[in-house]
Amino acid sequence: MWRQWTKTSAPSVLSLGVALALSACGGGSSDSTSSTITGTTYATAGVLCDFRDSGTQNLVYNNAPNGSSTNSVNETLPFSYSWTCSGSSRTVTGNGVPNHDVTYGNFASKLSVQSISASVSTSPIASTTSTSVKLPGYALNSVKMDPGTAGTCTNSATSDASGCNYAGGTGTWRMEAMADPSVSPWKFDFGTDVNNAHVQPNGQYHYHGMPNNLITKLNSASTTTMTLVGWAADGFPIYANYGYKTATSASSALKEMKGSYRVKTTPDSGRPSTTLFAMGHFQQDWVFDASVGDLDECNGRTGVTPEFPSGIYHYYITKTYPFIQRCVKGSAATWAN
Repeated sequence: MWRQWTKTSAPSVLSLGVALALSACGGGSSDSTSSTITGTTYATAGVLCDFRDSGTQNLVYNNAPNGSSTNSVNETLPFSYSWTCSGSSRTVTGNGVPNHDVTYGNFASKLSVQSISASVSTSPIASTTSTSVKLPGYALNSVKMDPGTAGTCTNSATSDASGCNYAGGTGTWRMEAMADPSVSPWKFDFGTDVNNAHVQPNGQYHYHGMPNNLITKLNSASTTTMTLVGWAADGFPIYANYGYKTATSASSALKEMKGSYRVKTTPDSGRPSTTLFAMGHFQQDWVFDASVGDLDECNGRTGVTPEFPSGIYHYYITKTYPFIQRCVKGSAATWAN
């Protein structure tokens, strides 16, 4: 469970207009960059403080336990989620079952009902420093975002079946679940579905990248308007891949955000052969380079959004590495994944 951020100081709150809509329209303008407003406290309490739904969802996927035959699953499970605010805490409760179609997944465990309860701050504080996190956020439907993997490869790995272990292992090289468009051919298969998600051994469904069917569920015009998809562990909002071309102008056109990471020019010492595994297969292959994308090292930027028309620091899920942020920029005295 997340622990609420606690603040050692309380700068004056930036006055913000808030809206309950999940999207808004834009126009056209030129590119612009924006830096984090260091030390600014953002009031987010008015946004989605009473957001909930429940029902049933048909789920279709393959269950392929290790060493066992593949079974086709076609079943209906209940889903439920609720976001509420109390004082300085925003809390999600739910069962972690997606409220959208699940198709083409090849999951090692069957998807099952969970017990989700997590809290974040309603007044996050922006910082120029970042904190690495394993669990960067929860989607609005109570499904967690978990972009990393436990899979590793050894120095002498020759294929995903020889020297690599999808469930962990003792290798140094951390396997990536998703392929950046620039990496080819792709050698790993984590069994993710059309939502770039799969299931952990305990049955928990989670996103490694763009939650396509959730985005469509939230916003039918998701390619022409911004879509709020969740809340980060530091209390800042997480959006789908489209944001305003000019960060400070809601009248500018939307553009697809690109992460600011590239593969290293030279592989790290001891890495498995790049002939066998093209650069980009391992977490260690990637380096932040502000010149190649639109976002900072945590896949975020400061700018206006439909929910925060006066501006706020916020994150994006991108189709390029790191897909979902691997760090947060909110400052706090204590933190637990």
